[in-house]
Amino acid sequence: MTAGASDPFLTAAALRAAIAARELSAEDACRAALDRIAAIDGPLHAFQHVAADRAIARARELDRLASPAGPLHGVPVALKDNIAVNGLVATAGSRVLERYVAAFDATVTARLEQAGAVIIGKTICDEFAMGSSTENSAYGPSHNPWALDRAPGGSSGGSAVAVAAGLAPLALGSDTGGSIRQPAAFCGVVGVKPTYGRVSRFGLIAFASSLDQIGPFARTVEDAALCLEAISGADRRDATAAPREVPRFLADGARDVRGLRIGVPERVLASGVDADVRRAFDDSVRTLERLGATVRSIDLPHSHAGIPVYYLVATAEASSNLARYDGVRYGLRADAASLDAMYDRTRSAGFGAEVKRRIMLGTYVLSAGYYDAYYLKAQQVRTLIRRDFEIAFADVDAVAMPTTPTPAFRLGEKTADPLQMYLADIFTVTAPLAGLPALSVPCGFSSDQLPIGLQLIGRAWDEATLFRLAAAYEHATPWHGMHPPVG
Repeated sequence: MTAGASDPFLTAAALRAAIAARELSAEDACRAALDRIAAIDGPLHAFQHVAADRAIARARELDRLASPAGPLHGVPVALKDNIAVNGLVATAGSRVLERYVAAFDATVTARLEQAGAVIIGKTICDEFAMGSSTENSAYGPSHNPWALDRAPGGSSGGSAVAVAAGLAPLALGSDTGGSIRQPAAFCGVVGVKPTYGRVSRFGLIAFASSLDQIGPFARTVEDAALCLEAISGADRRDATAAPREVPRFLADGARDVRGLRIGVPERVLASGVDADVRRAFDDSVRTLERLGATVRSIDLPHSHAGIPVYYLVATAEASSNLARYDGVRYGLRADAASLDAMYDRTRSAGFGAEVKRRIMLGTYVLSAGYYDAYYLKAQQVRTLIRRDFEIAFADVDAVAMPTTPTPAFRLGEKTADPLQMYLADIFTVTAPLAGLPALSVPCGFSSDQLPIGLQLIGRAWDEATLFRLAAAYEHATPWHGMHPPVG
């Protein structure tokens, strides 16, 4: 095995270049990732399923090609276990789907392989992507590689852990209310939620269809941009995937942020922010100012309503989407004497407590007599949240705030109080409610040496500005080069 393949923190761009130049093989890179997973994933529990044989066969296939297959040629990639890969399990973290094997590829899966990627396995996630810590997974939580007693974030926690711990250079997650950005911040990696419609949702097991988006985790901004370019674009199998040309999200050397205007919603940050998080955020804003960006205060007056609006809209859509898991068509079926009893036993046995909670909430807000008071009102306030951003973007090019109000909390710390868990998403829910792109980039550490994330939110379809700002910040700071004490 070559030296390059043995470096678990080699970037995807560097790994692809080395494989393309025949300095190492795709099989070497694949085996190095699989060996590291076997060696250190036990206590981390990033992976739900490791597809070793499939991955090695794919890598050998790539090594036989006369020229690189694409921009991710030979790069190992992990996928959240709610994304379909033909022939692999897709549990979505639930007992309902514990024996479900996907019979097709999600569009993002197919596009990754068209770009030359090697899919090495599926990662742990909160059940049906409902959670902020992976503790709602039916298969046990992942552990933060910076401190094993801390949550990695969720719902895409396993993907964040895989990238942070050097198990894979890239991973995909899904973000409904913060499920890419929050674990990226907790684990000290880059995480991107694209504009709604930028990436096809075909083959993503649905949670809340007007909010769900697939996006990348990476150790560098450049790698995240490469991955997002590979998976973006229109898809005839998903009517919500917009027929827009996919741009270069990060042109070579695009780190000049002079003249860009950044808005900071000071009222949103006025309370509830951990002192270490606020310090790191303020330092990051000053760094962007030194690089030539202009910072100004803005107002997002309806942001305080983000959490209640999100937990009305998302639970209503979850109630509808999860009605399909009835024991009749696929997934778990419990034995019972009647059809009604079978429905009841199947859903009681198959769903965890958090999923049941959200289904009941969503069913309630959609029910006769309550629809107008709750769901309709939430959609109206959602429109006001989107308009707040539209007004802000008349004066600024991006909005900056911390990704999370605190560093990673301890596993078990919030499980007894769902409301406190929900409040962990206070800075991340507004971007998906407005359909906007958002990115988390590492911006420092707490006094306990836990990572902290800077969140940047942009105009719809303007991921390029977020990548430009994040790349400039990353180049000027050391955080992306720091790795957790594992392996």
